[in-house]
Amino acid sequence: MDEALTVESRIAPPPLSCPKCNGLLPSALGDIQCELCNANVRVEHEPTRTKWAKERLSCPSCSKVLIAGVDQRPAELRCGGCEAQFTLTAKVIRVEIECPSCHRGLRMKQRPGQRTINCPACDTAFKVSF
Repeated sequence: MDEALTVESRIAPPPLSCPKCNGLLPSALGDIQCELCNANVRVEHEPTRTKWAKERLSCPSCSKVLIAGVDQRPAELRCGGCEAQFTLTAKVIRVEIECPSCHRGLRMKQRPGQRTINCPACDTAFKVSF
């Protein structure tokens, strides 16, 4: 069975807070549900949609440069050169946080809600909220 080909978009919607609980909303456009309070929020950002449609990317199979041509993520695309099918996924925003004990910089994916992190350098457990 072939492994599914994916390419991560280089363009992310702006980070937004939930109008009900002020927590971080998932990074997406359209109808979104807040993961903290379950509020339904409609998020639109025309500049992001325009950039998504014009985004240039390389085919993961033949490296031909393509223009996405669609204003949503994820999107199923097909290369015009080699006919490979692949998924253009949403950009995962990564942030750098600092361990409160050893002050080491840690990079992690920014996700709504609260998580407990164990620092790989000093093994201190601490909570992170977005």
